[in-house]
Amino acid sequence: MICGMVVGRFAPSPTGPMHLGNLRTALLAWLQARSAGGRFLLRFEDLDTGRVRQGAYASTRDDLHWLGLDWDEEYRQSARLEHYAEALARLDTYPCTCTRSEIAASIQASVGAPHGSEAVYPGTCRGLARPPDGRPAALRWRVPAETVCVTDRWTGGELCQVLPDEVGDFVLRRGDGVYAYHLAVVVDDAASGVTDVLRGADLLAATPRQVALGQALGFAPLRYWHVPLMTDFRGERLAKRGGAPSVQALRGGGADPATVRAELARSLGWPVGERTSLPELLDQFARLT
Repeated sequence: MICGMVVGRFAPSPTGPMHLGNLRTALLAWLQARSAGGRFLLRFEDLDTGRVRQGAYASTRDDLHWLGLDWDEEYRQSARLEHYAEALARLDTYPCTCTRSEIAASIQASVGAPHGSEAVYPGTCRGLARPPDGRPAALRWRVPAETVCVTDRWTGGELCQVLPDEVGDFVLRRGDGVYAYHLAVVVDDAASGVTDVLRGADLLAATPRQVALGQALGFAPLRYWHVPLMTDFRGERLAKRGGAPSVQALRGGGADPATVRAELARSLGWPVGERTSLPELLDQFARLT
């Protein structure tokens, strides 16, 4: 059971300008924390430095401020590498040199292998004393033989996954030395005292493995909220790579933040007018969730 002050966070990747889907998630995460009288953090997830765009840090801050959002603390994952190394050393891992194509071929060749929406690593390197060749080795977590269930506070539904069968041993540090998203977010949320994680519904399937990692590391349990993704006129999710219009462009074009706040709220079916304020949305969040 979580006691004490609520702590929420928004954790964008600074790989380009934010679109409205990112902004709505930030707004909802802010509303969730502030409506409970809690703290709100901004965390830049910038471990994959090859994809980082330096201007994205400033444009993200400007977008959030423009909408009226504030935060109590800001930090970057790229400055916390020693914390991920320490956590990794406490987990049961093994080196793996398998490529994605090799894993796909192994799964395809296995008659009894699961063929769900996510490829499950077949454990090729699990029992090896050392990696089979001189290629750079990733580190995979030897997942426990457990079923992990997560309640999504946004929908009230529950997702359960049998870790060995539905997740498999997953990578915690890539072959190029970059720490994996799953490890970093679990370590960061615990270190920052985060109690509530509000993020897109596309990350729901990843939550049981993150809960399992947190349990293995002895971290306090969290509450999870997975909000629906914003879609375009074709019903496809908004994405940077898909050319979704940027918030930066809206700002530059003179858009009214009160109108944008209302549009974001109405996309969730909330009963607001053409323009809305943050106090009104705080009241809406408290009554509707």
